[in-house]
Amino acid sequence: MVSSNKKKLIWALWLLVFPTGLWLTYRMYPPQISFDIVDILLFLCLAFFVAATPMVINGAPIFLLQWVSWAVFLTFGLFIELVIAQLTLAVLFIRIRLSKEQFYRIPLNSIMFFLVSLLSGGIFYYIVGDTGASFYEEGLSLWLYVIYPVLSYFFNHLFIAVINYSIYKGKREVFGKDFVWETITTFMSLPIGLVLYILHKEVGFLAVIFVSVPFASLSITLNLYSASKNINELLQKATDIGHQLAERLNMDEVLDLFIQKLTEMLPVDYAYILDIVDNEELHLIRQVEKGERKSFNIQPLKKSEGISGQVWEQKKSALYSSEKEWKHIVKGYMPENVESVLSVPIVRNSQVTGVLLLASTQKRSYKKSQLMIVDILCSHFAIAIENARNYEKTKALSERCALTSLYNYRYFENVLFSEFESLKNQEKESLSLIILDIDHFKSINDTYGHQSGNEILRQLATELMSIIDHTGTVARYGGEEFVILLPNIEKEEALTTAELIRRLIANHLFTLDQHIGPKELTRQVQITVSIGVATALQDADNPLTLIRHADRALYVGAKRAGRNRVAEYVK
Repeated sequence: MVSSNKKKLIWALWLLVFPTGLWLTYRMYPPQISFDIVDILLFLCLAFFVAATPMVINGAPIFLLQWVSWAVFLTFGLFIELVIAQLTLAVLFIRIRLSKEQFYRIPLNSIMFFLVSLLSGGIFYYIVGDTGASFYEEGLSLWLYVIYPVLSYFFNHLFIAVINYSIYKGKREVFGKDFVWETITTFMSLPIGLVLYILHKEVGFLAVIFVSVPFASLSITLNLYSASKNINELLQKATDIGHQLAERLNMDEVLDLFIQKLTEMLPVDYAYILDIVDNEELHLIRQVEKGERKSFNIQPLKKSEGISGQVWEQKKSALYSSEKEWKHIVKGYMPENVESVLSVPIVRNSQVTGVLLLASTQKRSYKKSQLMIVDILCSHFAIAIENARNYEKTKALSERCALTSLYNYRYFENVLFSEFESLKNQEKESLSLIILDIDHFKSINDTYGHQSGNEILRQLATELMSIIDHTGTVARYGGEEFVILLPNIEKEEALTTAELIRRLIANHLFTLDQHIGPKELTRQVQITVSIGVATALQDADNPLTLIRHADRALYVGAKRAGRNRVAEYVK
């Protein structure tokens, strides 16, 4: 990030150096008057075309301007080359579409281009003495021809290195793969500049056409090849991501992986996944901003409301390059600095099941080719998320009690054995088990009916979950019995917790709506529970023994002693 003071300094230097330098160059190296203005315009058009159509190699755009500059310099001299280079620079910046924060690069590169041309041309004039027709007619050695492009290349990268370390603090790679490719392509293209210069001396302005047509064909062919290669690579990535999504059976993992892969492939500052609920509203299920997962703070959207609502209604993707394009459509929350927006329907079995919205703070961040890839990824995501939901639903049915929604005995037993393993490996310090049983539950069923008994079981389960929260695992042990597993809880603390449970339940009013009495009456009853407590490794050295000893404490220490009490296992 370049500071505001540095940007102001760059503009000040440009105002100081460029206008004065341009005037001095004109005075010291005045343009020749023996050429046709049409020739200059043709060379200018050629330079504009080269700047507007870079060759894309390995995903990096390479602007091969050196050979054109060389031909212009040899033909028209330093001043004309300098002017054309500056005009070409303007086209280049229009092509790469600078953001407001990067406008400082205009004067920075203008100064660099000016100094490169001035130093290269000045040294050439000092060594050789002239350009233009007289230079060509003298038949000088070929090595003298290449002085200018070699000097230009040297000074160009010298200034790039200086700028990198003085302005960017060495954060940008100067001599990486892009440097290698640029060096190779630059020197491979230089003979074209020499051919253009010589041919122009022989046939005039037709030389520009003869040289530019094959160059343009090569440039277009390479760009088409690069685009095709890029799409193939993205398709391969999409396939790999689809396989990775299919391997995940947890919804959170699927959502996180999907967002992660999207942010790796595309410039994503904000990502939102919305789910269609009851075919009526879009509800946010994942919100990631600047790489961080955020809490849900977006109101549900109806069909046709906002960008996502319209994507849902039309079943078509939407691509916006700037805020002006979507500002009149958006409804509800949207970060202030967003420019580019990409929104894609998540379709499963020809039905829209959700909407993905990606946003970037830069204009024109997304392309139509990327839209196609995201659409494919959304298809993989739709399948993966449905598989994860089905798996979690099946898993919940196998682990949960259908009546109380608590964990069942099978799940509890697995957790118990796992916690015992941690205890033996000294990963946990203690493990306490609470078993509780509803007192006189049979009489409740006989008095109010079995449906009322089920109501009490459900309400008791809710109370236990509220009391224990995340401290331990609550499960239905069977019938009217419940178990509570408390990792890292000593016996004294477990007894305190058990007593709290006993007291709260004894004072709680249980509401019965499905009793066998008159339907218009709602009954409220109170119940009591008896509780047994045992702790490992103090009372047991294996899981089954811990259950047996807690159960013994319940029946011997609590039930036989009068019920509605807490008892601990005593050896």
